[in-house]
Amino acid sequence: MSRYVALLPAAGAGSRMASSVPKQYLALLGEPLLLHTLRAMLAVAELDKVVLVLSADDSWFEPDWVVDMPRLTVLRCGGASRAETVRNGLQALAGELAADDWVLVHDAARPCIDPADVARLITTLGDDSVGGLLAVPVADTLKRADAACRVAATVPRDGLWRAQTPQMFRHGALCRALAEGACEAITDEASAIEAAGMSPSLVMGDERNIKVTYPQDLALAALYLQARTTR
Repeated sequence: MSRYVALLPAAGAGSRMASSVPKQYLALLGEPLLLHTLRAMLAVAELDKVVLVLSADDSWFEPDWVVDMPRLTVLRCGGASRAETVRNGLQALAGELAADDWVLVHDAARPCIDPADVARLITTLGDDSVGGLLAVPVADTLKRADAACRVAATVPRDGLWRAQTPQMFRHGALCRALAEGACEAITDEASAIEAAGMSPSLVMGDERNIKVTYPQDLALAALYLQARTTR
């Protein structure tokens, strides 16, 4: 039986938040954003473990936050880019994971992920030959801008999806894909798999699974999390 392991890259600074605090440590409902993400992933029973990858010089993380999370492993081997951080995390796990074990890479800054959606991703792709990711179809009209920030064209949205995380691929295949690609050109794991000649599957996600990128995203994430606790 293949194992399922979640890997959360959290070595970035989140420069678009315009904050001196890395965005994964910003306060969300009175706690670091990162803790909400960790709890959501640890609520997925199908996951054998959750691995958090920090930068070696991270001074924000407090071990006391996670003493009640026995399935959590913290690694300090983050790189200069998301892809490098994921690659380093995968290499650190090479001794305990088989090539056909599944790794679910999830953004640390997506605290509103629903554990039920992660479980559904695992169920949907458990027998898939490639793997895939949560995503949602593009609903808005898309415009391509020119250098002067004027509309150059309207882009047909048919068949376009917005990628989310988790993104779920076999350990061996993802290691090879990231080793072959240039880290600075890889924005998510699916693009590395695509560059290796494979076609990931798209699994319907949820609009509420937002990535906290800008300051206003924190207020929206708080609304989503509060709504979930009152269901």
